[in-house]
Amino acid sequence: MPRPPVQPSYRLHKARRCAVVTIDGRNHYLGPYDSPESHEAYARLIAEWRSRPASNAQTAAATISASPDPLTISKLILTYWEFAKTYYQRDGKPTKELPCMRDALRPLRRLYGSTPACEFGPKALKAVRQSMVDQGLCRTLINRRVNRIRRLFKWAVAEELVSPTVLHGLQSLEPLRFGRSAAPEREPVKPVPDAWVDRTLPYVSRQVRAMIELQRLTGMRPQDVCHLRACDIDMSGDVWIYEPHDHKTSWRGHRRLIPLGPQAQTVVCEFLQLDTTRHLFSPSDAEAERNSTRRANRKSKMTPSQSRRTPKPNPKRAKRDRYDTDSYRRAIEYGIAKAKKNGVSIPHWFPLQLRHSKGTEVRRRFGLEAAQVVLGHKHAAVTEVYAEKNLELAIEVARQTG
Repeated sequence: MPRPPVQPSYRLHKARRCAVVTIDGRNHYLGPYDSPESHEAYARLIAEWRSRPASNAQTAAATISASPDPLTISKLILTYWEFAKTYYQRDGKPTKELPCMRDALRPLRRLYGSTPACEFGPKALKAVRQSMVDQGLCRTLINRRVNRIRRLFKWAVAEELVSPTVLHGLQSLEPLRFGRSAAPEREPVKPVPDAWVDRTLPYVSRQVRAMIELQRLTGMRPQDVCHLRACDIDMSGDVWIYEPHDHKTSWRGHRRLIPLGPQAQTVVCEFLQLDTTRHLFSPSDAEAERNSTRRANRKSKMTPSQSRRTPKPNPKRAKRDRYDTDSYRRAIEYGIAKAKKNGVSIPHWFPLQLRHSKGTEVRRRFGLEAAQVVLGHKHAAVTEVYAEKNLELAIEVARQTG
């Protein structure tokens, strides 16, 4: 196996008293040694050098523009960020798209921050993408981040900050294809075996246990079970209908209706409260129950100072009134870790796999259309990702016809 090429080094050119890097036998002068501008230019040239095909040994066309154009990439990102902070929000709070956009724009600013926006082309975008490959990011995530960078320039074109030809050039860069890039592939999400879930339930709180059971029964998203409130449930029929006030596709104007059958109703009834606007599953309630259980199981007598303790009125890390998808996932991870300490081995799994399990079960029993309705997908092609195909049916067909 041939050795990978050695990365050209950042050096001091003593005669010119500036930074220099030699790529393919050609010196590229980067400006004052150890200055931020020289390091940015070096990182950009290396990214462009690494993004070239191995068979192409010609000199990289990397020249640092001295154009006085005031709109640099850094200024464009700063201007766009003021817009993004107001656009990517819901109910006055930023959505998860905002940090995703920040992560996508970070390598762009690091490599091409001082480059005029009008000079950013497909080769530069390819170099930014190569830097993401070098970080070890998976192929699908890289493609999504590249699309977010294009979204930045699409907004800039709409605001007449850059020429439309810049966006057209960036759109010419093809996405990374499966099996045809150095980026690793992400493992597909698979259904979680019921045995894993059953072994986890005794080691999580009552609230998390109910959330897991609801997901198994309904196939709702982790976000939907975290947002569950009594005021969002229509209890007029024998099958209740839960309509989340906020869900994944609400920004598209779509409605999400989740039927709750008798078993799911039994789980929900245990947590119904007089305040119907309060979330049913609360980390603060789980913490209070945990502390109450610890006090009940306490064997030693409390000291006077312990008995006089009261909760802080404004703790630095107060328990919130509802779970989010991250805290819900961590609660399951804590349960798995606790089980292992007690000698029960449970492989790692996460809440989204419960949705895949329900989709696969419904598809096997009622067909693809039923799985599409239960999971709330607009197109059956999306359901194909969540509901595994019935391999047993194919085996039976082969047994009888093959």
